[in-house]
Amino acid sequence: MRYLPHTPEDRREMLRVVGVDTVEDLFTDVPDNARLEGPIEGLSYKMGEYEVESVFQAFATRNTRPARVTPCFIGAGAYWHHVPSSVDHIIQRGEFLTSYTPYQPEVSQGTLQYLFEFQTQVALLTGMDVANASMYDGSTATAEAVLMANRVTRRSKAIIAGNLHPHYRDVVETQARLTGIEVELLEPAAGDEAALTAEIDNTISCVVVQNPDFFGEVRDLTALAERCHENGALLVVVVTEVVSLGLMTPPGEMGADIVVCEGQSIGVPLNFGGPYVGLFACRDKYVRQMPGRLAGETVDADGNRGWVLTLSTREQHIRREKATSNICTNSGLCALAFSVHLSLLGEVGMTQLAEVNHAKAVQLADALASVEGVEVVNTGFFNEFTVKLPVAAAPVVEWLAENKILGGLPISRLLPQQGEMENLLLVAATERVTDDHIKHFTNALGTAIAADGAANAA
Repeated sequence: MRYLPHTPEDRREMLRVVGVDTVEDLFTDVPDNARLEGPIEGLSYKMGEYEVESVFQAFATRNTRPARVTPCFIGAGAYWHHVPSSVDHIIQRGEFLTSYTPYQPEVSQGTLQYLFEFQTQVALLTGMDVANASMYDGSTATAEAVLMANRVTRRSKAIIAGNLHPHYRDVVETQARLTGIEVELLEPAAGDEAALTAEIDNTISCVVVQNPDFFGEVRDLTALAERCHENGALLVVVVTEVVSLGLMTPPGEMGADIVVCEGQSIGVPLNFGGPYVGLFACRDKYVRQMPGRLAGETVDADGNRGWVLTLSTREQHIRREKATSNICTNSGLCALAFSVHLSLLGEVGMTQLAEVNHAKAVQLADALASVEGVEVVNTGFFNEFTVKLPVAAAPVVEWLAENKILGGLPISRLLPQQGEMENLLLVAATERVTDDHIKHFTNALGTAIAADGAANAA
């Protein structure tokens, strides 16, 4: 993207139009302690385009790149999967790459068709009746689910399980704080089923639970769903690793009322934090409270098959007070990538991909458990699990990164207030992990633990 500077005359005219005297007046609502005064230390005041490009290329070379040579065992909501080159080739076609939100359905048949197929795939994966046309990502979809449960039940209190990804918890809490919803956050724990059930009564709108949970544990949510329904509450199930649905029982079959997922694992490669694609599905009886849009199939006057925007309950289409959300299909191209990749896999391919992921994770768990002092915490997992090290996990991971291995996520990084989790390490294995990667990681982990122990002894 080119940088086109504004002239002093341009700035004066823009300030005049918005009705302020200076640029500083635009930031009066920002607290003084949150504002930076003066230039950023170490950053040049002005540079040419070539110099800027060189600086950022130098930054980029400092990154460890798992997609090339570095084995990656990091998951925690963002997974290192293979995306076939055919996916990128298809979505780069001009009619897809340049398409925009289908405000004019009669000229957006291609967009509406792939959104319809995307919705169908999501509904089948999650075991739900209906899915919408994509959300921004899994965390914001979770927040939308809480708001939707509030509208459906006309209650204003939600319970968030302690095993929900901490970033998702933060997003829900922020959204709830701004919309007047009471959120009860349970303490992070690998197995908080009893504590969760005890909090359910007839005053809550929903329970939000992740499966497999943040610690990688797989759960049967059937009893929890029954407990929610007995009290008139909805069960919201969050899935951060959508590939798991190729092998596990869909949340819909366990009684979930709303299912949200992060779809990055299918069609969307890791890219320094985004963009991702959120999936959102629910029971048919709640569809009119669903956020976003719904593309549907129909026939025209001549009986030809076509697609329409069936439901769009946001304020651009209906009265603001009646809108369920202002979220739109902003991740449309990512949704297309998801749909293309899943179409190439097919049902059999999706199952095989899930089986390979689980087999790799089992192989990795067995290998890590052979390292002296390492204990696998989980009793059941898909492609991600927690191990307990005999030393603190964070410095071990740093040592591994210096030796070109991305060796998982120290749980203390996302839950720093939980001192008892200092030694816990969350690791994931996908189809990209090879036997050599596992052997290399296992040997290096043993060396890192021994080195840490020797350092502490010294």
